Amino acid sequence: MALYSLKMRAEKIAQEREHVSGAEKILPEDELSAYMAALLARALHHAKGKADFVNFKVEAVAPEDVEHLDALPISTVEVETAEEGRRVILQALESLGLKNGEAILAKFSETYGMRGAMLLDADTLERLEPDAVRGLRATYMDDERAAKRPSDWKNHFAEAVVLATKVVHAPHIVAEICVSDDPDYVAGYVAASSLGYRRITKLKAMGSPDGGRIFLYRGPREGVADCIRYLEKQCVLVRGVPDSPTGNSQRKGMGEMLKERLAVKKARHLCREMHEIASAQAAHVTVGGVEKLLLASNNYLGLIDHPRLKRAAQEAVERYGCGSGGSRLTTGTLPLHTKLEAELAAFKGTEAALLFDTGYMANVGILSALGQEGVVFFSDALNHASIIDGCRLSRAKTIIYSHNDMRDLEEKLAACTPCRGVIVSDAVFSMDGDIADLPRILQLARKYHVWSMVDEAHSTGVIGETGRGISEHFHLQEKPDVLMGTLSKALASEGGYVCGSRLLIDYLQNTARSFIFSTSQSPANLAAASEALHLLQEEPDRVARLQENVRVFCAALADGGVEAESETAIVPLIVGEERLAMKVAKELERQGVLVSAIRYPTVAKGSARLRVALSAAHTKEELRSAAARICATLGSFRLS
Repeated sequence: MALYSLKMRAEKIAQEREHVSGAEKILPEDELSAYMAALLARALHHAKGKADFVNFKVEAVAPEDVEHLDALPISTVEVETAEEGRRVILQALESLGLKNGEAILAKFSETYGMRGAMLLDADTLERLEPDAVRGLRATYMDDERAAKRPSDWKNHFAEAVVLATKVVHAPHIVAEICVSDDPDYVAGYVAASSLGYRRITKLKAMGSPDGGRIFLYRGPREGVADCIRYLEKQCVLVRGVPDSPTGNSQRKGMGEMLKERLAVKKARHLCREMHEIASAQAAHVTVGGVEKLLLASNNYLGLIDHPRLKRAAQEAVERYGCGSGGSRLTTGTLPLHTKLEAELAAFKGTEAALLFDTGYMANVGILSALGQEGVVFFSDALNHASIIDGCRLSRAKTIIYSHNDMRDLEEKLAACTPCRGVIVSDAVFSMDGDIADLPRILQLARKYHVWSMVDEAHSTGVIGETGRGISEHFHLQEKPDVLMGTLSKALASEGGYVCGSRLLIDYLQNTARSFIFSTSQSPANLAAASEALHLLQEEPDRVARLQENVRVFCAALADGGVEAESETAIVPLIVGEERLAMKVAKELERQGVLVSAIRYPTVAKGSARLRVALSAAHTKEELRSAAARICATLGSFRLS
């Protein structure tokens, strides 16, 4: 079958020559007239304005001269801003071994208004195209299915995939970068053989005509001519081109999906990294062979490295071995479990307690067990992820009330009365460090005949005169119906627990799936937690020291011009932008102060922060010094 290459170029030439539109097809003879009419209409009704010069070029193509290529694998990176999109390109270039991405992108301004692309040496940034004004035109290419489409078909995406597929097959081309010059099309892409076609949803503002292409060349100078010949003369038909970015979703593998999701996180500065700490989590730790002041640990009372806890753990291992050997309801209950549950119940002033492997598993188990059909959970908007997940895994209806807003909570309780309900709240909120209004929560629970549940992960050992938590903080005799907590923070071990009535504990023991189907805690953890609980009761001055450290640190921040207020061990310093929070945290780490940069989705977008966590083990002098460094660093970044 005879084929023809059809090219269209449309320009405004009345005053100054301006490119409006261009297109090309490879078609059988009987399709030529229909496509010419469609392309003419496109040139005369374009977003850039009406062309007053339209040129068509038709050439016969020998079928044996056509190279058939498979379309590049497609992936899409969803971004919210052009800056995020730019970061995706930089990361892609770095993965290709190109460390000068910023310099490459700086060349883009030279492509605006060019009819063709820039051919750029990827290493030296030398421009290699013969005509720097016109640029290099990659031509003679089309989608293999073109002749089967209606003549008015216009698909930016399919055209881009065809172009990218041809370009990355050219000799010595390592990548192509494209930003659309169409004012109504803000997406673009980066393409390479190893990356595929990575579409980026936003690379410029809507309405901007700025756009262009850069072909990145890496090879000998004598290979440039062959590269240009391929781009300009080789006829290519691309098979398997999807009609849309999701058109080949069935072909996309798990690995590609994971790459896309990670690329999005990296672009938004939301990727997490691990710090390997090569010492016990004391006030000072060793990271990468360097000692740093740790202001990021939940070791609130400084007990993790206490000799009594270590000795108790060692003795437990000597007696019971390293593991428990089973779930609690089979062979996994040791005397250590029974003893610690009784101690926790006595400490919290409840009838009974039940241990879970982690605090997360405790919340998930409690809420999924309580949340039967017809139950309503009233959950604070800033509750911990474990509470959110527990609500989701239950069959209960969940109603979110505004953070610590008791008026909103009451309105929502009143709207659901009567109901079998549970008000669920953190005691101390893990990212803001503020304290739930427990007196009012208990009043509303009584008034509307619902239960109350409080997560004391960050309040036990931290608030209250003797560290007993939120009820002691408010001088209340009344307790929430469900008191959940962890052993992994102030109690310096690992695990979660729930304290409450004997009825509640018996019910959870028989229905909480994360309790029933998990191997129970190890002897070392149980013994260490029990010893920590004894130490807390024997040495309540540790709690007083922690609370004094919070006051000293906040006052030092205020002296440095940074407003901060907290009654708990958590002091949030709001930075705002995720990227800035990461930069500040990295700079502080360089100065020897280790703090956590907390970003979305842990906190809301735009409210990224440094989350300072204090310990009774810190000295006042080192806290004042750290506060001064934080103030200076925040000040320098905000001014820059």
